[in-house]
Amino acid sequence: MIQTLTTPDGLVGIIFLFMVVVTLIGGLVASASERLVRAVIGLVISFVGVAGLYYFLNSPFIAMMQVLIYVGAVAVAISFAIMLAAPEEKKKFSPTNPLTGPLGLISAALLTSGLITIALKTTWPIMPKVNNGSVKIIGIQLLTNHSMVFELISIVLLIAILGALVIARGGREH
Repeated sequence: MIQTLTTPDGLVGIIFLFMVVVTLIGGLVASASERLVRAVIGLVISFVGVAGLYYFLNSPFIAMMQVLIYVGAVAVAISFAIMLAAPEEKKKFSPTNPLTGPLGLISAALLTSGLITIALKTTWPIMPKVNNGSVKIIGIQLLTNHSMVFELISIVLLIAILGALVIARGGREH
């Protein structure tokens, strides 16, 4: 049966591809921007696209956490870091070897064509639904089977906050 855009599956596929494109465009903007503020905006766009992909992978809770944690907290923290950092002189780097650009382009093209070939020739089985992605199941898993990982993440976040306080206490001049 051929799927068209008028069927629900066709529309879902188009929306999924749109989210993939949003994620890729955000990543390109984040990595190719010369201004840090534009790079952060690209990162936010990429994070929103990843949240959309999580939603389509039957994880609405993870999608919402992606938006809250990465878009809300990480992007704002990076923005504050950019605003608090001392301005640096603009340094332009040029490739020292004239073959650097073409070799990079060739290797990227080979990698991309290889990945596209693998993606098109692979038979992708439809995986059965494991659960309904509810918050209750995630909470039970976090506090029973994965409690050590949950606590380790808390310790890592505490160390990151303490490190930020030590850096901020030194002031802008140091």
